Amino acid sequence: MKEILIATAIMLGIGALLGLLLAIAAKYLAVKEDERIGAVNQLLPGANCGGCGYPGCSGFAKALVAGEAKKISTCKVLKPEVSAQIKEYLDATPGPDGQIAKVEI
Repeated sequence: MKEILIATAIMLGIGALLGLLLAIAAKYLAVKEDERIGAVNQLLPGANCGGCGYPGCSGFAKALVAGEAKKISTCKVLKPEVSAQIKEYLDATPGPDGQIAKVEI
């Protein structure tokens, strides 16, 4: 019986140590995403059709924020008033590096 308790205590100690190491690694190795990508993705229609040439609306949002896509009108499903909202948002909101995405409607 004593051997079982010792083995259980050792396994609990190893589990607690590894859990602590994972928690520390998650904090220091976390990947931070530009918050503008999520905001632009919410404004896009969510059709995920690929008509813009990017893999879904999230890919197009990432390209707009990064400056890879220059025209919002590349999205064929997007309504013109929403295109204007996206342009306003990107013009008014700088990224973490202070850069403003240069896009056209």
